[in-house]
Parts: sequence; C-alpha cells; structure tokens
Amino acid sequence: MILTEFKSIKAFVLDVDGVLTDGTVQVNEDGHQLRTFNIKDGYAMQLAIKRGYPIFIITGGGSIGVEKRMRGLGISEVHSKVSDKLSKMTELAYAYKLELNQLMYIGDDVPDFSCMKSVGIAVSPADAVEEIKKISHYVSGLCGGKGVVRELIEKVMKVQGSWYEDETVKSI
Repeated sequence: MILTEFKSIKAFVLDVDGVLTDGTVQVNEDGHQLRTFNIKDGYAMQLAIKRGYPIFIITGGGSIGVEKRMRGLGISEVHSKVSDKLSKMTELAYAYKLELNQLMYIGDDVPDFSCMKSVGIAVSPADAVEEIKKISHYVSGLCGGKGVVRELIEKVMKVQGSWYEDETVKSI
C-alpha cells in the first residue's frame, strides 16, 4: 500500500498553480495577478516546517504575492520563474543532504513531469492533466487549491507519527 511508502518521505516539493491554487489567475485593472490559497494547506505546511520537514516551492510563474504568502508560512525555499525544475529540485536535495527518493513532489501539469519521474513519490491533484496522473504514484481525490497539499502532508506525517503533538487529539 502507498501509505507504507510514505514512511521514507523527508521533504515536500510543491508546484504552485494547479496544486496550491486551483489554477485560476485573476488580473485586476492594474495588471496585478491574484490567486486564492487554501488555509488548510497553509496550516499543514507550517506544521511540517515546525516539525523539521523541508518544503521546496518550485514554480515557473513569478508572483511577489506567492512569494510573500509562502515566506509568511515559514517556507524559505521559494523558487520562482524556474524553467528547469528538475535541476532546481536536484540542487535543493543536494543542499539539504536528501536523496531524490526521499522527496514527495506534488504537481499537476507537463512542466512537473521530469521531477515527478525522479522522486520517491509523485502525487497529483484530481484535476491534473492526464499525462501527470498516469505517472503519479498517488492521485488525490481533491483538486488543486482544495486541500490536496494538506491531505498529503497530513498522511505522511501521520504515518511517521509526527502529525499530533498532543496525545489526547489522537484518540478523537
């Protein structure tokens, strides 16, 4: 079962649009792009960081708002305007002394393909493109921006026993 394989995950690599967001970009009259993030994803990312899991954001887009949101959650590795995601991911894994098979990558579209083929566990949201769902080890029942990141971080941390700090909550 895939949950057993979650025990080997030590870090999360996330795309932004279509994973942390639903892929919709609104543009206001000034030309500023607006995205919507799921607060439950944010909670899980903060908790993962607090418990020692590195989170790497690697996106082809370039948005100051996205960078501010991620850094506000405590994520220091936010990489925007990346054209070669695999090279960036490999560089980050090396810097953190991680093997690629210890990474979980959550992606939704063709630019994520090479990274997803290279990691221990590749995950896609329910609304990912077919090419990505076909190579995913796990396809979430949730769409991008609707809690898929929370779902996976929580599953990994629960399998590893690091999700709950208070033993009384476990019994609920």
